[in-house]
Amino acid sequence: MDKKTIKDVDVKGKKVFVRVDYNVPFDEHQNITNDTRMVRTLPTINYLLDHGAAVILACHIGRPTEAREPQFSTKHLVKHLSELLNKDVKWASDCVGPEAEKLAADLKPGEVLLLENLRYHKAEKKNDPEFAKQLASLADLAVDDAFGVSHRAHASNAGVPKYIECVAGFLMEKEINYIGKTLEAPQHPFVAIIGGAKVSDKIGVITNLLDKCDTIIIGGGMAHTFDAAKGLPIGDSLCEPDKYDLARDILKKAEEKGVKVVLPLDLAVANMFPLADAEKWKKEGKMKVVDVDKVEDGWEALDSGEKTSKAYVEALKGAKTVIWNGPMGVFECDEFAKGTLAVAKAVADATDAGAISIVGGGDSVAALKKTGLTDKISHVSTGGGATLEFLEGKEMPGIAAIADK
Repeated sequence: MDKKTIKDVDVKGKKVFVRVDYNVPFDEHQNITNDTRMVRTLPTINYLLDHGAAVILACHIGRPTEAREPQFSTKHLVKHLSELLNKDVKWASDCVGPEAEKLAADLKPGEVLLLENLRYHKAEKKNDPEFAKQLASLADLAVDDAFGVSHRAHASNAGVPKYIECVAGFLMEKEINYIGKTLEAPQHPFVAIIGGAKVSDKIGVITNLLDKCDTIIIGGGMAHTFDAAKGLPIGDSLCEPDKYDLARDILKKAEEKGVKVVLPLDLAVANMFPLADAEKWKKEGKMKVVDVDKVEDGWEALDSGEKTSKAYVEALKGAKTVIWNGPMGVFECDEFAKGTLAVAKAVADATDAGAISIVGGGDSVAALKKTGLTDKISHVSTGGGATLEFLEGKEMPGIAAIADK
């Protein structure tokens, strides 16, 4: 998967259309609450500016249903983006049409223009060729730095490259190199940690990794479906009874392929779900740690216990490649964050000892942030659904459209 990057093309004097993923969270006053996605694109934008390009940024925010819901306007990004780039960012009140065309035409090398939300046009998600052509006409070259939407065939990432050459930005290059190349030729022992609430969300990932991994650690809510499928009592724990056969099938395939599966040995259980009613939890909430075969009715498992964490840590020792997707419990509550914290620390330690580690998926990234160990991981993916589909080995339209070397 050798794709051209911005270093493979001459950008001097060119107008460059850059697809970024600035779908950032806002508070009720339209202040950005987490600018990670913006900060991650700065190396690409600054490289283009330093090498004499005029930069036209395109992105989407949210899922606008009515034509132009004002809370999803990219205008709310301009002030902060100007501060991050240390220069005044110009703004076009549409992404195509006369105003965008004039501002793009007048844009000089070293200047930045941000276009209005691409998804204000239904043509973006439909990958409409005419809309893609209009976007492409604004520039001489396209750069895709929006890994978060690379699993979608939209006009701005899959359509534009039909009209002008498209290369990868640094952020996209990093995702392709880390996830793509790691999965193509992983170093062994290769350990995958799959958590989160549901097996159904991760079937594709587990199936794809069974062919590549030496060990799969299964935790979080999805582990209860495996436990129940094995006939263990799970009390009131989260579970998908319609996936029992699938869970058994995964365990059988793992055994046939010689892949070790590590499931919980003990669990932290509670008599109610703490996030449902914080006040009630404070007054009446109880928790305890029990062995995996001792979960009683009226109790639900919300985290892995100490024995389990030790087993997970042990399974990660000596690993050369580690992929982690999904938390081990309800990490948003400190009482049930211990399992996730233990895994985060073990992954950081494995990385320190020479492993390549990749963490992806919104919840895992949020959990990792809570542990303060983000900087100790080789690569933290910026994609949610995109990371999952890449780990599943699916064709990614946004990546496929980037020119090959």
